Parts: sequence; structure tokens; C-alpha cells
Amino acid sequence: MATKHEQILQYIDELPIGEKISVRQIAKALNVSEGTAYRAIKEAENKGYVSTIERVGTIRIERKKKENIEKLTFAEVVNIVDGQVLGGRAGLHKTLNKFVIGAMKLEAMMRYTGAGNLLIVGNRDNAHELALKAGAAVLVTGGFDALDHVKKLADELQLPIISSSYDSFTVATMINRAIYDQLIKKEIILVEDILTPVGETVFLKANDTVSDWYRHKDETLHSRFPVVDHNMKVIGMITSKDVMGHEQDTLIEKIMTKNPMTVSGLTSVASSAHMMVWEGIEVLPVVDDGNKLQGIVSRQDVLKALQMVQRQPQVGETLDDTVTSQMVLTKGKTKDADSFRCQVTPQMTNHIGTISYGVFTTIVTEAANRVLRGYKKGDLVVENMTIYFIKPVQMDSVIEIYPKVLEVGRKFGKVDIEVFNEDVLVGKAMMMCQLIDRH
Repeated sequence: MATKHEQILQYIDELPIGEKISVRQIAKALNVSEGTAYRAIKEAENKGYVSTIERVGTIRIERKKKENIEKLTFAEVVNIVDGQVLGGRAGLHKTLNKFVIGAMKLEAMMRYTGAGNLLIVGNRDNAHELALKAGAAVLVTGGFDALDHVKKLADELQLPIISSSYDSFTVATMINRAIYDQLIKKEIILVEDILTPVGETVFLKANDTVSDWYRHKDETLHSRFPVVDHNMKVIGMITSKDVMGHEQDTLIEKIMTKNPMTVSGLTSVASSAHMMVWEGIEVLPVVDDGNKLQGIVSRQDVLKALQMVQRQPQVGETLDDTVTSQMVLTKGKTKDADSFRCQVTPQMTNHIGTISYGVFTTIVTEAANRVLRGYKKGDLVVENMTIYFIKPVQMDSVIEIYPKVLEVGRKFGKVDIEVFNEDVLVGKAMMMCQLIDRH
């Protein structure tokens, strides 16, 4: 039976888009405490189908699909720009497909403004009204108000008109940054995106026997199954190694591996791969906060997902991407050694204008990653890094990075990295890395 928390989440999920939600209303409707209702609303907000806006309240918004995560709802825009909703609250759940900056004559502005757009403009009353009539929401910058009849029109058309104290350039930058951040998140695949759901998961109960294990093995051709108690909480894992040599009527709970390693749906696939490689695990049970079984994820699922990410276009650039894009392959000190050249740009420096410690770490890690790819295809996870020393390197200097592979095995690599500036050794590090094979 579903818990009260799960029942509230399901209730919220079934509410119509745009519906206002309150702790008191949910507590009364489902006969639960206000604390329980509050926790469930917060989780719904984290999952992306509820948004809380200052001076407006909490509303049910459209749950974004993974492929459309770069789109924002108007409710999210209000929070991003610290805005105030002047009218059209009923349309806050709608998704905007593009924003237009109204820095042009009115006629030209309207040519670029259409349904589902967000027009960012100052105190130009005519533009506010025409944009609403064209099916676009309006964001008024500079903290200006809108005319009463325009607010009334916004309410009738259910198109938000929002006021922000920031100027147009700042507002556009803030929205763009939010979209960009979500594009980066789009590349991070979570376990919940690839798991085999509990309805399709074969599992055993504590009071099942070895004969039940053999039956499931014959039906599924798999040999690893999670073990649950009467509340569907994961209490163990059973494999062929555990049942070997035991009688058919032996209880599973007596021979299972207790307290198995589990992951939550919000764990990243890369992190799961790390766990599987390091611990030699083929299957991980996926559990919720109460340790109840939500499904399973296999090593094969994880590797497929990692390969899929590799084929995706690069849609968002992190700070690490900015740093590592500066690194260019050059000839090493010897013909056999790879080395990399990199210019220290202003963004890569600290407050005194020398290369920052974080950037140095990123460069060293990337050099090790690139040189190890020559030995083995796959991903690299840093297990241990020792930085022996790092000397100040001024901005606009060119550094040369020389990674030297000391040892490489099936699951690990050991790399020594030296960094030079004008033939002077300015940094030295040693890295132990785990290798996650994609094949």
C-alpha cells in the first residue's frame, strides 16, 4: 500500500496544470498533517511539476520531458528574474519557446513576436498590449508597471505580464543562463531514466527458497535478484554464488548477501558505473528514501546509457569544458610521449592573476584522461590525486603539460604529470584513476 507521502505526490501529479496548491488545502483533502503535506509539496517542486512564486503561491506546472528540459515555464521565469506578476496568473504554468528583446520600433518588434513567446520590454504600453494580443507573455523591465486595461487583458488571455526591477540586458542574461544550466543538466542521465521499473523487476522474498531462485533463473536467464521483506524494502541480494551447494528448500534469507549496495533514482549513471566497476557488481537495486524497491539497473543498462551520451551533441559548456578546450596536443620531450600546450587565459586565473588551483587540477585531470584513452577506450574517474607542488604562472603564459603513464591495468591507471612554463617545472602531480570500460 502506498504511504501518505506517495499518495500526496500522486494527488498533486493528477491536479490540472495551473491549479493553485497550498499546504492547508492538501492536508485537509487527504487528512494528513501540514508537515507531511509540506514535505510532499517540496519533493514535487524538486521533481519539476510544482513551482512556488513569491506573492503568487504554489502552482501545478507542466512536467518537462527530458528532451525539452531547455524550455522554461513562465513561473520559473518569475523566480529567475525576481519578478512580480502583474496579471495573467492563470498562464504561469505555460512554457515559453523563445524570448524577444523589444529594442526596436513597434512594427518591427511585432514581426518577431508570436504565440508562446516572451517579449522583454520597458515601459512601452502599446507594445505590452500588442504582444498579449499576438499570444505572447510580457516581461516589463526597469520595475515599471502596466496599465490596468493591459493587466485585465492578460487575465482574460491567461498570458502572464511580469515586472522585474532589472534592465533588459540583465534579464535576458539571467534567462539565458538558466536555460544554459539546464542544457548542461540535460547531459547528465540519472538512474531513474534507465532503470527497469519494479513492475518488470523479478525479485525474491525473504521466505522464498532456493527452488524459487532456480525457477526465476530458468524463466529470465538471469542469476542475480534483489530480496525484499513484506514491506518491499530491499534486505539482500541473491546470486548463483550464494545458492551453490544449498538444498532446494533452504530459505533465501539464510544465504543471501545482506545490506547490499543500492542507488536512488536520482543517482547519476556515471556514479553508478563507478560503483559497479569498483565493487564488481552486475546489478544494483534502485530504492526510494524508505529503501523500498523501485526497480533495478544492470551494468549493461549503464554502459548503453554512457554510449548514448557520447553520441549526443555538446549542448552546454561547463567551466571545465572552457578550460580543457584550450589544451592542444603537441610533440612531447621524446617522440613517444604526448604533451599538451595551453594558454592561461584571464578566466583561468585567481585574484592575483596567476593560474588558479582548481584550473591546474582540471588541466592535470584532462591530460591524464587523454593519455589513458590511448591505452583504453572509456571514461576515467579520479580515485586519488597528489599535487606535489604548484608555482605561480601569470595570465597569458603558455604552459606545457607532460603526462607519463606509469601503470595501466584493466580497471585502473597511474599517471605522473609534469607542467612546464618556459622550460621551468611549475607543477607536478600523480593520479590514480579508475577506468570505466564502455565495451
